[in-house]
Amino acid sequence: MKTLYRQFIVTTIGIMVMSAGIGFLITNEYYHNVTKEQIDATNVTIAEEITDYIEASDNLDLDEYLTTISNIGYKVYIINESGYEQFFGEKYKEKNLSEAAKEMVLEGNNYHGMLEYPKKFFITGFFANELRNTVGLPFKYNGENYGLFLRPDINLLFSGVHTVLAGLIISIALISLIAMVFVAKQLIKPITQLTEATKQISRENFNLLLNINRKDEIGQLARSFNLMTHQLQENDQARKEFISNVSHDFQSPLLNIQGYADLLKSSSISEIQRLSYTTVIEEETKRLSNLTKQLLLLTSLDQSSRTILRNDIALDRQLKEVTAKYMWLIQELNMDIYYNLSPIHYFGNESLLENVWENLLSNAIKYNTENGSIDISLSQTEKDIIIIFQDSGIGVKEDELPHLFERFYRADTSRTKEGTGLGLSIVKDIVELHGGQVQVESKWQEGTTFTVILPVK
Repeated sequence: MKTLYRQFIVTTIGIMVMSAGIGFLITNEYYHNVTKEQIDATNVTIAEEITDYIEASDNLDLDEYLTTISNIGYKVYIINESGYEQFFGEKYKEKNLSEAAKEMVLEGNNYHGMLEYPKKFFITGFFANELRNTVGLPFKYNGENYGLFLRPDINLLFSGVHTVLAGLIISIALISLIAMVFVAKQLIKPITQLTEATKQISRENFNLLLNINRKDEIGQLARSFNLMTHQLQENDQARKEFISNVSHDFQSPLLNIQGYADLLKSSSISEIQRLSYTTVIEEETKRLSNLTKQLLLLTSLDQSSRTILRNDIALDRQLKEVTAKYMWLIQELNMDIYYNLSPIHYFGNESLLENVWENLLSNAIKYNTENGSIDISLSQTEKDIIIIFQDSGIGVKEDELPHLFERFYRADTSRTKEGTGLGLSIVKDIVELHGGQVQVESKWQEGTTFTVILPVK
């Protein structure tokens, strides 16, 4: 079988090699002409803050303070006019600072070693672990002139490196894109028909079938395209239903913003309360901007190989913060809320777990009774962390319990209220992604208890 793959891969390798070379040259010039000056200025600013603090502080233990600075990722070298010198932080590979540079700083001038570092191929100057590759500033301590020389630890990443790498990636991508568009027109002209068919699909015209009888990859693609079109016809209705139902996920943050905005109208609140309310509003607007991305993430949570970003979370604090967002509504409905939260840390995805607690808490509020109660507990056994949300609400009928976690399932009309049937399925997916499980117990007209069990890792 004649294949386009061989031609494509050879052409792609040639273009990538060429674009990588050009990209490296462009990026190198950008670093030396633009980024290096910015990095020098940034480190001078940091050094100024350090020296200003030293001069403004009385009875400061200089060694202890500079040790702290080195612990957060900086290498520091100090000298004074009496010949004293001391290093703080990781060792320099070369201690090649000139005496002229030392004298210049002790005389009250700044030293720009990073900016003046010799030009070398592909920004190697940024990573040069040399004493001359620093910034130096003068300061006074105990009435004596000192000089401070500073640079970041090369093992850490800084914004300057991010800018350089971004420039490299963009350069390679643009050059590759321009070259591949030209080559693709010459090699893969049959793709034009597929492109036009794709445009029809984007207009939701799923009745188009391709008539391409080829035995190479284009023919395989055409047959796969026809299968996809048939599947899209079946999935179209489900997609539209999903779009109409995601409003459930927007409702909670919008409700919080509206509630706290109403509270801000009051002239009797304190400045601390006003700041707290505006902070909640700001956080909720940020959550709204990220909600689409989170929903796209949740649609693929059933893939067992998927990995998520994790960090250390104080679960007790997170549960209280989530509850604080809804406190205005809890007070408005005259509900009582009780905590039994042990101080427990968990290594998981903070944003996704916050979504779990918000869904469970909003359900406990929504399906509770006026003057009702909500109990939230957090505990840990040898193997598991257990989080329980218990309410005194209307409960769930026994025959509906097995279906609660199905996507778009809506229980008895007395429970649906503003729900779309998506929230609990999201809870289940997120908990299972963390290797845990969620359980529900309920009695009709007596209340519901949701139990989340997360494994201790």
